[in-house]
Amino acid sequence: MPAGSADAAAPEGAAAGERLHIPIQLRWGDLDAFNHVNNTSMLKLLEEARVRAFWRPGEGEHGPSTAVLDSGLDAGALTLVARQEIEYFAPVPYQRHPLEVQMWFGKIGGSSVEVCYEVFNDPSFEERVLYARSTAVIVLVDAASGRPTRISQEMRDAWAPYVGAPLTYTHR
Repeated sequence: MPAGSADAAAPEGAAAGERLHIPIQLRWGDLDAFNHVNNTSMLKLLEEARVRAFWRPGEGEHGPSTAVLDSGLDAGALTLVARQEIEYFAPVPYQRHPLEVQMWFGKIGGSSVEVCYEVFNDPSFEERVLYARSTAVIVLVDAASGRPTRISQEMRDAWAPYVGAPLTYTHR
C-alpha cells in the first residue's frame, strides 16, 4: 500500500482504544514557498488539536469528554511538551476543508502522557490521505514550583477510553 493510504497507516492494536477526531482548519499562513503546510506549522496544528481535545471549553463552548484540563497560569498546573516527533508521509496542500487530527494516548504515566496523532484529509473525501504521524510526551507541571505533578483521577478516568497502542515509526 502507498505510504499515504489510511490502511497502511493504522498502528497495530489501535482498536484497543478509541480515538478523538478533531477537525483543524488550515490558514493560508500555514503554507510555505513550496505551497504546502510548513513543518513548523504542523507543530502548531497539532498543538491546536491538543488544546481542543484536553483543555476545558470556555463558557458557551463545547468540548469532548477528554477536555478536563484548566488553562492558564492561575489554573495551578501547566502542560509542557517534553518531546515531540513527527513523521511525514505526504505534503499537506492548502484546502478549505479542515484536516482531521486523530488522537489517542500511547501511555498515561504518573505525571506525563504520550499523545499520539495521525493527520488526515477531511473525512468527506473518498480517498483518505495520511499526511503525518506524531507523538508528543506531555508533562503536567505545578505552575508555582515548576515540578512535575501527578495526573489526577479525573484526568485518568476521562482519558482511559483513549489509550491504545503507541506509534511505531517506519523511518528510524
